Amino acid sequence: MPEQRNAYHHGDLAATCVRAAMELLEEDGHSSLSLRAVARRAGVSPTAPYRHFANHDALVSAVATVGYRELAADLAAAHPTPSTPDELASAAVAYVQFALRRPALFRVMFGEPCDTDDAERVAATAAISDYVGAIVGRTFPGSDPEALATAVWGLVHGLAVLHLDGKLDATDPAAVAPRVRAAVHALLAAELP
Repeated sequence: MPEQRNAYHHGDLAATCVRAAMELLEEDGHSSLSLRAVARRAGVSPTAPYRHFANHDALVSAVATVGYRELAADLAAAHPTPSTPDELASAAVAYVQFALRRPALFRVMFGEPCDTDDAERVAATAAISDYVGAIVGRTFPGSDPEALATAVWGLVHGLAVLHLDGKLDATDPAAVAPRVRAAVHALLAAELP
């Protein structure tokens, strides 16, 4: 009886493709991210990634999901359950430092619309949003948590982008953390008329 051959022997091709995409992002940025380039990097046929990713957007969504999980881990490492303005500022610093350490990944995460059909990406994005909302709820129990969480996230994300785009100097990493802390404290201490 002849031995049957299965043409697909790669193992976890989806994870391999995502790893290859992450490597390409780090080396060449978003412009180099294509299914063909990922296949080449992964050492598989040009059509193999299509077994797991319908198109480029599906691959980008999978990469963004990994990024959101990494960001969530960094935020939790900064402080798992911040409940004071100082702890919130520490989480803000971790957010900006993630953006500076993984700029291409950060841009993929936030520069592309969230694919609402990708349950993993939606859940990963929601985890970040819920984390910020929970911080605000614990730190400022009398506030409108949704509005303040939006303001805090907007400020911190804006600081990350300003640093990435060179509008705020990020050449001295030691200067970034105090700048982010000061901005967060200034927002939280502001009195409205």
